[in-house]
Amino acid sequence: MTQARSYGGVDAADRLARRRARLLEAGLELLGRDVDPAELTVRGICHEAGVATRYFYEGFADKDELVAAVFDWVVTGLATTTQAAVAAARPEEKIRAGMANIVRTIEQDPRIGRLMFGSGLSNTTVVRKRRESGALFAMLSGQHVETTLRRPANDRITAVAHFVVGGVGQTISAWLTGEIRLTPDELVDQLTAILGDLAEPRLFQD
Repeated sequence: MTQARSYGGVDAADRLARRRARLLEAGLELLGRDVDPAELTVRGICHEAGVATRYFYEGFADKDELVAAVFDWVVTGLATTTQAAVAAARPEEKIRAGMANIVRTIEQDPRIGRLMFGSGLSNTTVVRKRRESGALFAMLSGQHVETTLRRPANDRITAVAHFVVGGVGQTISAWLTGEIRLTPDELVDQLTAILGDLAEPRLFQD
């Protein structure tokens, strides 16, 4: 079997991984801008990444597959760090820890906030991925409630879980546009207070 040659001390697998990383970063840069990239193209993505167009198809069938991969990459990163922050916090601080991680991440990289919550982004793949991730986060939120309160799954838990995911997303979206003029700390305080009230056990009783 013929093996791919190494160039400049970097083997083929590493070069492929680096090009993929550059394309993902370029996708986030284009999708996370203030202006909706209505005509996102493979050529434009490759230009932003500094990668020849022929290399795009090493990892992606088309631009929609790249957009989906960018979204999954961002969501996985945010979910991982948020889960770690919640797990490390004391029981009474878990809600704040989760909200603080989300808000701080978006403050440090607003592109992430605009991709996940921005109201001005109309890309159909992003819209679909937001819907899918919303359902996933609602399920995870519901499971957290079930574990914390030691209650079996029921429709009341599911209803509150969807309310939390939708409400937090809409609030962050309004914060990103300046409709809500709170500092990051104030936003964390407000979200924590709201979600704390929603932890009332009577809301989950059949």
